[in-house]
Amino acid sequence: MQPTLAEPHMVKNGVNKADGQAKAIERILITQPKPESDKSPYFDLARKYNVELDFQPFIRLEGIPARDFRKQKIEIANFTGVIFTSRNAIDHFFRTCEEMKVSVSQDTKYFCITEAVALYLQKFILYRKRKVFYGADGTNKSMFDVINKHKSNEKFLYVCSENQQDNEIVNWLKANNCEYALAFMYRTQSNDVKDLLTQKEYDIICFFTPSGVKSLFDNLPKYKQNGTVIGAFGSNTSRAVEEAGLTLDIKAPEPQSPSMVAALEKFLAAVNGKK
Repeated sequence: MQPTLAEPHMVKNGVNKADGQAKAIERILITQPKPESDKSPYFDLARKYNVELDFQPFIRLEGIPARDFRKQKIEIANFTGVIFTSRNAIDHFFRTCEEMKVSVSQDTKYFCITEAVALYLQKFILYRKRKVFYGADGTNKSMFDVINKHKSNEKFLYVCSENQQDNEIVNWLKANNCEYALAFMYRTQSNDVKDLLTQKEYDIICFFTPSGVKSLFDNLPKYKQNGTVIGAFGSNTSRAVEEAGLTLDIKAPEPQSPSMVAALEKFLAAVNGKK
């Protein structure tokens, strides 16, 4: 019997609550696009632990056109520091600058949530450590520690989604008397994934953004976890999972699990056993 929208049951229970024994994981849903390269570590993971991986983005991003961004009355050139929490934010920042014919100063500093996000800047700028900073462990707090050292000398532009800015970041900037502005350069839309969620059962679902968690409930408002193992990448995503009332079992990045692949491998080794 297939699950229904009213009574979704998307996994076969990662943990057998009756006997306390974890069941072997067979099928995992990654809420991101399928990797273009066959050499992706995700595929190595699937072969090693004999699991089926499905890739399906739960969200899509729509850029806010320059003509609409101008209504925010933000002069990008007036800001000396830019805050990025995702690669998408970087893409849309430089897209907007190009559309508006804004020349970004070579002295602009960039404050990023993780090293991976910081390194993505190489696509757009000459990467120099003296102007690119990132948190030590992927948390907001570690990024705040870095920003705190520069807050008295910088005017910050926080690039974010129109409908998904991080309130913790905004509240910290306010509380610490930072000069800042929110720059809404894109918006997040939920994809229609109802058919996927109701026609297949997944033992693990991995999320990468708070918007992905929101999309789950946009598609299935009455969703119940029912033993599904939930994974989350990033502190903001982890918080969104928990605020949605879900149990979080797999977290990344962590000291021993810097990526979602590493976190999944650690979990699968414990549950399925090493192959």
